[in-house]
Formats: sequence, structure tokens, C-alpha cells
Amino acid sequence: MLNIVLHEPEIPANTGNIGRTCVASNTRLHLIEPLGFKLNEKALKRAGMDYWSDLDVRTYIDYNDFMEQNPGAKIYMATTKASKVYTEVQYEPDCFIMFGKESAGIPEEILVEHKDTCIRIPMVGDIRSLNLGNSVAIILYEALRQNQFAGMNLEGHLHHLSW
Repeated sequence: MLNIVLHEPEIPANTGNIGRTCVASNTRLHLIEPLGFKLNEKALKRAGMDYWSDLDVRTYIDYNDFMEQNPGAKIYMATTKASKVYTEVQYEPDCFIMFGKESAGIPEEILVEHKDTCIRIPMVGDIRSLNLGNSVAIILYEALRQNQFAGMNLEGHLHHLSW
């Protein structure tokens, strides 16, 4: 199972949308406090819709607590400061992909500890970053693709309607 980690997320709608994406992809969500909202907040539930109760979510009091509870985890750090593009790495089926808070990203002292696994999404010009929910979806679905979308529905079916 892949793992998405949000380091101190601030916007409940982003976390709700990411939670819904995690449910749809059988991905575990890890939330590192402090959070910029309460987990029972209406905006969070609205964005996650009725999927929030199906979400495998874990919370941690801080980054050190996260590291202690996940010893030896392979962690990719999504940051605009990385030199490697997110498509240049091979995502293990049980890896963790961490994203920072909307206003500041992942703290540099954490990035320095993981500089070999820092990854970026290419952008044009001086755009600071993409929306957090979009960034998670882009990188998560690349990791899922590399793992052959294990356990996911790979085809849909049209229903023929007669007029």
C-alpha cells in the first residue's frame, strides 16, 4: 500500500480532496500535526464527501513521532527545491510520499535529511507551486502507474441506452 504524508496541512478542503483520492486508490493518508483545522471540520468532510469514513488515516503529534512510528520507511519528499523530477524515481509499493503545508512546503531541515529522495513537479516560470491536492494526485498516480495500478479497476463499462 502506498502512503501519502501531509506535513502540517493548513487547508481543510485540500486535505478532504486528498483523502478522497486516497480512498479511490487504496492509499493510506498520514497527517503530521499541527493541522490548520480540526478533523471534524465541515469543509474537510465536504471535500472528502461520504468517503472520509472509508479512509485509512493516521495522525502524528509531530514529524519526530511520524519517523518513530515508521522506522526504515522509504520517504520521497515533494518539493520545488528538488533537482529530480518525480518521474525519475522508482516508487516502491509501500513507500511514503510527503508533501508540506500549503504556505511553506516541507521545512528545509527535513529536506536536507532526505536530499537523495527529494522530487519535484516541473513548472514554467516563477510559479511558486501547484495546489496541494493536484500535486498529490500527479505524483501518487505516477507511483500507482509504476506499480501497475495494483488492485485497481482498470476498465469501465458503458451502458447502452436505447432511445
